[in-house]
Order: sequence, then structure tokens, then C-alpha cells
Amino acid sequence: MKLFSSPADRRRGVVAALVVVAAFVSLSLFVRRYGGFITDVDALRAWIRQFGALAPLVFIVIQAVQVVVAPVPGQVVALAAGYLFGPVAGTVYSLIGVIIGSAIAFSLAKRYGRSFVEDVVHEDVVERFDGFVDTVGIPGLLAFVAIPGLPDDAVCFLAGLTKWSLPTFLGVIAIGRLPAYVFTVYAGGELANGRIGSAIAILAVIVLASIVGYYKQESVRNLLARVEPRIPFR
Repeated sequence: MKLFSSPADRRRGVVAALVVVAAFVSLSLFVRRYGGFITDVDALRAWIRQFGALAPLVFIVIQAVQVVVAPVPGQVVALAAGYLFGPVAGTVYSLIGVIIGSAIAFSLAKRYGRSFVEDVVHEDVVERFDGFVDTVGIPGLLAFVAIPGLPDDAVCFLAGLTKWSLPTFLGVIAIGRLPAYVFTVYAGGELANGRIGSAIAILAVIVLASIVGYYKQESVRNLLARVEPRIPFR
């Protein structure tokens, strides 16, 4: 299977990879110059503990907001959660935030309808995945949200335009997104514990899977649309 379907896709993939590397290098230089406090895990965790119950709440809110407005990938927040709270608590906080954000996006779409969704979701994504979300069954959507790199946040809005019920949809979101978040949060915990090699290896797998998922959206959509049997929505 070819990773890139055209030279243009290949160029975009290379550019995206270079941007990620440049951003990582820039962040590393900034942290080394100004962020000694950030690299001191014990000091940072002690500072976070000053907020008590509000510290997890802040992360949950950020994770929820990124689903609705998507300023940063959810995995970035999950990585930070693992760094600060450890693999178990970090996964719990990240998943709670994702579920809340998905519920908000779904409910907004239900309340305000198609015109609202078309205003907040890119028209290309609406065109390609609207019909998919409307007809795919639970196994298909479960597989879709489990694959990194696909527009799963946008699907939360599109699902609100369908006959999916909110509890069923959130169950699919929770189960489907759990594996990627477990690995990402664990990588954050490895970074906090100084096991840089292990963290980089995990993140490399996640990034590679995201790149493949992003550039194979059409193939994934067409394959999953044929998943049978289709379990009823209600």
C-alpha cells in the first residue's frame, strides 16, 4: 500500500514532518533557555498540587475545549496530563475531558442543526464524512475514532445531525479513543520519569499512525462504511 497517493501528498507530508520537527526543536531550545522549572518534574508537580482539586479540573476543561474548538490536538493535552499526573490519573482526566467535549459538540449540533455545523466544520470534511456518519454502524464508527489522524472531533458535530443517541455515541467515543490516549499519556509519564527513549519511541508510533490515517482518510472511510453487521443506533 502506498503511503502517499500523489507527489503533492508526499510534499505535504514532508512539509508537515519538517514543521513538527522544527516546532519540537524550538520548544526544546525555549525550555532549555527559560524553562528550568518545567523540566524539574518534582517542582512542577508540587506547583500543580497547590491548586488542589482545580488542577485536574483545568486539564479536563482544556481537553473538552479542544474537542469543540480544536486549537491543539487532544494528544498534546494528553501528553501533558501524563507528564503531570501519571499514566492512570492522566488517562482518566483526558478521557473525561474528551467525553465532555464530545457531548458538547454533539449536543450543539442537535440543538442548532446543519447550518451551525457547516459554520464550524470545514466544508470539505462535511462533504466527505457527513454521509458516512449518518449510515455507519457502531463497529465502523468505533474503528474510525480509534485510528489517529482522522477528523474525529469534526465527527462529533456530524454525529449530532444523525439518529445516533447521545449515550451510544459517547460510549463509542470513550472506547474508541481510549487506546491512543493510554499510549500518549503513558509517553508523558515516561518523559516525566526521565525515560526519554521509551517516550520518543511511543510518540513516533503515534505520529506515524496519525500521518497514515490523515492521508488515507478516503480509504478508511470507504472501508469502514462497508462494515457489517451494523448494530442498531438505539
